[in-house]
Amino acid sequence: MRAPFLAAALLAATLGTAAAQPRTLRVSLNTELQVLDPIVTTINATRVFAYMVFDTLVGIDNQGNLKPQMLEGWEVSDDRLTWRLTLREGLEFSDGTPVTAADAVASIRRWGKREALGGQLMRSTAALEAVDDRRFTLVLNRPFAFVIEALGKPGHTIPVMMPARLANLPADKAVPEIVGSGPFLFRRAEWRPGDRASFDRNPRYRPRPEPADGLAGGKRVHLDRVELISMPDQATRVSALLAGEMDLLEIVPFDFIAALRRDRNVTIASQRGVQQMVSILNVNHVQPPFNDPRLRRALQAAIQQPDVMAGLGLPADMAQPCLSIYMCDAPLTNDAGTEYLRGAGPERARALLQEAGYKGEKVVFLHSASSALLNPIGLVMADQIKRAGFNVDVFTTDYATAAQRRLSRAPVEQGGWSVMPIVWNGIDLINPLSNPSVSNNCSEFNPGWHCDEETTGLLRQMAEAADPAQQKALAAKLQAAFHRNVNYALGGQFSAPAAYRADVKGVVPFAFPVFWNIERK
Repeated sequence: MRAPFLAAALLAATLGTAAAQPRTLRVSLNTELQVLDPIVTTINATRVFAYMVFDTLVGIDNQGNLKPQMLEGWEVSDDRLTWRLTLREGLEFSDGTPVTAADAVASIRRWGKREALGGQLMRSTAALEAVDDRRFTLVLNRPFAFVIEALGKPGHTIPVMMPARLANLPADKAVPEIVGSGPFLFRRAEWRPGDRASFDRNPRYRPRPEPADGLAGGKRVHLDRVELISMPDQATRVSALLAGEMDLLEIVPFDFIAALRRDRNVTIASQRGVQQMVSILNVNHVQPPFNDPRLRRALQAAIQQPDVMAGLGLPADMAQPCLSIYMCDAPLTNDAGTEYLRGAGPERARALLQEAGYKGEKVVFLHSASSALLNPIGLVMADQIKRAGFNVDVFTTDYATAAQRRLSRAPVEQGGWSVMPIVWNGIDLINPLSNPSVSNNCSEFNPGWHCDEETTGLLRQMAEAADPAQQKALAAKLQAAFHRNVNYALGGQFSAPAAYRADVKGVVPFAFPVFWNIERK
């Protein structure tokens, strides 16, 4: 282990002296909660926040099936161009106002201005209108095969429902109030960024009758309060969990997994398939040197996935190399476009650099030292890129600072960037139209700003493809285009399991933490 467990006095100073109440859950996320609007950011902590305080029309279960959530159901015309959607009865926002069809229409429109799949849906829409308080219609101007998949998209930039008075505000600015219809209430007056955020059970929330399953089903809250506590030091997080001062860690620091597996007071969650994560190197396509696709291919060839995964320190059963943009051991897994990566490694990368005429342009590598995931990934990737012959300048900082700098299009000499390790949840990759590796093609809101004409055409075909065999063939073509253009560099697939106290029962397995169904025993 990297550090000895801390003394009880230090834990008390970090967490406060008051013991947690029996129905309070104390949680440490991997990144701090800083932004409260899931339409204007892709930070994972905001996604966790969003599913606590907001709700969605459609929910996705742990197997990737889409089910009505705020919707009672929907009807589709024979030509599949007209959709009639109906809200469940009795839904309320946290301010006591009823949820109406007009709110749903405004919320969908706001989301469609910011997100790739939502944008495709809106471009295929001739009319989106409320019929009465509970019913609204969506009329398409051309076939679009993924209407329900869009409304139930679990990825970043989430189609959450909010009052129309807020949804009608500019989509590029965070809403000034947090008014949702989700299972929790956010206590904004108590929020101390960098310290903690508190949530109470929402008494106005009406769960569905079905059992909870991922983001679908009845989100019944058995807790009085959930506290998201900021704790950057990884060893301190584990010490707090072992001492009972913390109840759940979103991601276990990997070098503590073996020890925690032996502790009968702690449970390590199991993850498989789309519950796992994939390591990504976000690449800036608009600034040298990686505005040249030949150098992007050299970059991918430099990344040796087994070493990246080994750097995480995971047990052997929790990591594997993978070059499929849809995850390995998943429905759309394929090897299209990967031929040029045979024999990948420093020698292959150096040969590609020489062919491209690389002249030693600086590569600014944003390294997030505060992240349990991104810190070890970044250390290994930066070393691999250096050994391949790139001129690497590592900028080490906390994740929030790196994420903010990643939004800049400035040249590297003027505070810009070249590459930054990130991670994606597998649940976000199952649908090509919402898979960020290709779906954000040519989007001005996508840091990296990759843009490929062939991908644009393939996405258009995918949106209209109703036949599963045709969808699978197009998915393979999209992956081949991804590898030809090297939208991102792939670093491998792995589990990033949660850990929680053994007396925490009813945890719903999913790709990121959800806090309904949980009880303290």
